[in-house]
Order: sequence, then C-alpha cells, then structure tokens
Amino acid sequence: MATDQCKIRLVRQLDNHVLAQVLRDVLIEMNVLKQGTAFADPEFDAIYDTYLAEKANYWVVCLGNHILGGAGITPLRDGPIGYCELQKMYFLPEARGKGLGNKLMKQCLTQARSYGYTNIYLETMPNMIHAQNLYKKWGFTYINHPLGNTGHCSCPIWMVKSLKDDD
Repeated sequence: MATDQCKIRLVRQLDNHVLAQVLRDVLIEMNVLKQGTAFADPEFDAIYDTYLAEKANYWVVCLGNHILGGAGITPLRDGPIGYCELQKMYFLPEARGKGLGNKLMKQCLTQARSYGYTNIYLETMPNMIHAQNLYKKWGFTYINHPLGNTGHCSCPIWMVKSLKDDD
C-alpha cells in the first residue's frame, strides 16, 4: 500500500456504516470485551453525528474510497476543565506500521490545541501494545486512575498528555 496516496479527512455522514464495521472488526481482532469498552458506545453507528459537537472532530484515513481507520477528539465528559479525550483510534491491519498513526495523531493533537484544550486523555486495553507505544512516542504517560465518565469501565489502561508540550 502506498501511504502517500492515503488521505486524512473529516468523517462524513455516509461513512457511518462502513466506519462502524471497521472499528468493530478491529475490536473483535483485539479480543476487546463488548461491555465497558468502545464496543458498547451508543454512538458507534453514528460517529459523524457524535463528532458534530462543539470542540470535537473525527477523522478517517482513506485510500481512495476505502476507510482504513480513524480517530477523534471530544471534550472529556465530566473530566477536569481543559481536558479532551482521544477516542476510537483504530486501524485495519493493512494500515498499521506505515506511519499513518503518526499522521493522524499529529492531526488530533494540533486540532486539540487549536480548540484550547490543555490536556488529552485516552483509555486503552493491555493487549494494544503497539497503540501504547505510539501514544508514548507522542508524550502520553500512564496514570493510575481513570478520568471523567467515559463509560469504559473495562479499559484498565489510562494515559494523559499535556498539550503544552512540544511535539
């Protein structure tokens, strides 16, 4: 796959069905529990509508019309002031290890800063080691407790990054 031909763009309403399937496929591949994780999120089938909220965006990575993955930011529900959450950053296997995660992370962090967020938080699963390595590369650090009210009680890995840091 030629990653220079991949595009990052904002999610569109017509992406909802295909994107939901991509995200579910990745969660199934990673053996993610269906309760207490992103799998159970009510907005899973309506990503476009969910990220129309103020100071929220979701981007997809595409090769032509084929969605390879995506990620979004949104205010951290019931979290500390100035915190946003990095959400649903998943890629199909054929898109991994090609630098697309770095490109998408840069997009998310740049937009989060432009919205005035001071910190970005995420939750992930223990077996998502490659994802955790990407997060650490971008300056995320582990914390020992969850923040906000994400509804992801089955996600035991919590990470945060100050957006005042240079990338």
